[in-house]
Amino acid sequence: FSKSNKKPTVGINPGASYGDAKRWYPEKFAQVAAELSHHYEILIFGGPEEKDIAADIEYLLVEMGVNNFRNLAGRTSIQELISRISSLDLFISGDSGPMHLAASFQVPTVAIFGPTRDDETSQWMNEKSIIVKKNLECQPCMQRTCPLQHHNCMSLIKAVDVLQAIKSF
Repeated sequence: FSKSNKKPTVGINPGASYGDAKRWYPEKFAQVAAELSHHYEILIFGGPEEKDIAADIEYLLVEMGVNNFRNLAGRTSIQELISRISSLDLFISGDSGPMHLAASFQVPTVAIFGPTRDDETSQWMNEKSIIVKKNLECQPCMQRTCPLQHHNCMSLIKAVDVLQAIKSF
């Protein structure tokens, strides 16, 4: 897509390096991105190990008729990642390194938290950050995979929860 149409840009960052328990689902990221595609250009971020989840999101977006996105997973250097994130108008991410990059540039961010302690690892010093999480008895477990095998901390978070958070900006 080109910047000539002057739509703001949203970054979608589905990866999380600590383990699968920290990852929200590609179909939910795609639902959020599809809804936002009417008002935003979309960039999908991820490292080389996150190409699969990014490709899943890309496939789902194409199925939904969304075409104003670029999948950058595994295609950016650290410098390019920093440059791209710094220029975003909105960032949607799990608990991840790129979430902290967005914080350093005060990018409005919706951070999706499951098994980790948001009071310890959420964005530091970003007043434009909203955490979306469920307050379950089993949270935070701090495990790489769900010890209860239901993954409710992430599966119960719906696309509408993230969209509601975005509306509060």
